[in-house]
Amino acid sequence: MKVIDIIQNAGKTVFSFELLPPMKGNDAGKLFQTIESLTEFDPKYINITTHRDELEFKEMPDGSIVKRTVRKRPGTVAIAASIQHKYGIPVVPHILCGGFSKSETEHVLIDLNFLGIRNVLALRGDGIKGQHVFQPEKNGHANANQLVQQIKDLGKGKYLEEDLKNNAPLEFCIGVAGYPEKHFEAPNMEQDLLYLKQKVDAGADYIVTQMFFDNQDYFDFVKKCREAGISVPIIPGLKPINLLNQLTVLPKIFSIDIPMELAKALAQCKNNDESAKVGTDWTIQQAKELVAQNVPSLHIYTYGVSDNVKEIVKAVF
Repeated sequence: MKVIDIIQNAGKTVFSFELLPPMKGNDAGKLFQTIESLTEFDPKYINITTHRDELEFKEMPDGSIVKRTVRKRPGTVAIAASIQHKYGIPVVPHILCGGFSKSETEHVLIDLNFLGIRNVLALRGDGIKGQHVFQPEKNGHANANQLVQQIKDLGKGKYLEEDLKNNAPLEFCIGVAGYPEKHFEAPNMEQDLLYLKQKVDAGADYIVTQMFFDNQDYFDFVKKCREAGISVPIIPGLKPINLLNQLTVLPKIFSIDIPMELAKALAQCKNNDESAKVGTDWTIQQAKELVAQNVPSLHIYTYGVSDNVKEIVKAVF
């Protein structure tokens, strides 16, 4: 089932969450345990992240430096298919511009279609570590609205090979990312909203937000989107803080603010258990307020930790 149909037909706020594929060399056991700990709360769909290749530099015994390319979390398509088949829950694999050519993207979408997966989240993704400006792959997309357009073209049976015959249309429900506190590369919020509208105009069905810790940021963002002519559902993304160092790590990585009240509470914590309690309580209050405002879905970024997510969902739904 398509995500847009799920949220439009639900009549109430639904619950969804995001998972990371296991690290290379690990099996899927822990991932399945996370899912099974949350199935009692009836998650309506599960997002699966995708990760591009990374460059690593290794010093050899002779002192020379060897550059190699690695993908630390392979297997997104296989994991997504396995989850949907095993649990009967629709999955939403991420599709990236960064690290992938248009041809590779088309092949992934064909594979997903064969596997019965009808939902994707289209993202530009990050550049290679050390790049100051995002650089697309050769014959790849420079931004997410181009990626959305390719996916929509496949829905019309338009493949990259123009002379292909008997083209079967591949129709996907497409989600895209939105940034309540603006994307860190955007010069201002107005320009960021223009970029977001381009993705929606290209064919995105809904928006899921970057994590935020002040609900007013989300409510203001929705209002600005509507004023900009963006009418698709906007799903809030929540991240429960569970580690003490996330007080400083999350703002640095994601260019987001931690509200003063939350920051003060975390600063008084002596260990990760205490910070997880603070983070869980904060997210419960966030979630309750959002549900009271009839948001389409509560989308929780688990990062492989399910205990606090279970506590949050149990308190809210």
